[in-house]
Amino acid sequence: MIQAGEQAHSLLPNKYTFIPDLSHHLKSCYMNLLQRIEYWGDRHHPKWADIIRIALGLFLCYKGMDFLNNMSDLIGIISPNKYQDSIWYILAGHYTVFAHIAGGIFLALGVLTRMACLIQIPILLGAVFFLSTNEEMLRPYSELFLTILVLLLLIYFLIAGNGPWAVKIKEDKSKPE
Repeated sequence: MIQAGEQAHSLLPNKYTFIPDLSHHLKSCYMNLLQRIEYWGDRHHPKWADIIRIALGLFLCYKGMDFLNNMSDLIGIISPNKYQDSIWYILAGHYTVFAHIAGGIFLALGVLTRMACLIQIPILLGAVFFLSTNEEMLRPYSELFLTILVLLLLIYFLIAGNGPWAVKIKEDKSKPE
């Protein structure tokens, strides 16, 4: 004999279970897309691109140290009011320095390459915005071209990954989950 609660549950159509199935399907499609991008990046990564990745990492380390030496100038570029520094502008300056130095080291070594690119991209998007509003943008040796070039390289390495000349981190597969 069927209880009253069981009978009501069995009468519900399957359309009410559609929402959890949809979220699971979207999550699996998203993960599948990320796995396909990672697979493509691992298979289509020439060795000369690693030389560019190492040079990009060293350049970002240099720029991070340069920003560290000139922190007041960096905060002055970010801050709209030259005389009043907000804590947010100071934090943005310190984040820029940390991200350039740590991300540059990670890029040069090929460790956590995609994460290093992810922490760099917002900084360079902000730099493109600040440099494009500058009146010296059209001068012959503008930094805007270099900023856009570094941004495009970071987007490439975000997709392509670290390549064959990278420090490999061994994963301990003996740990139970």
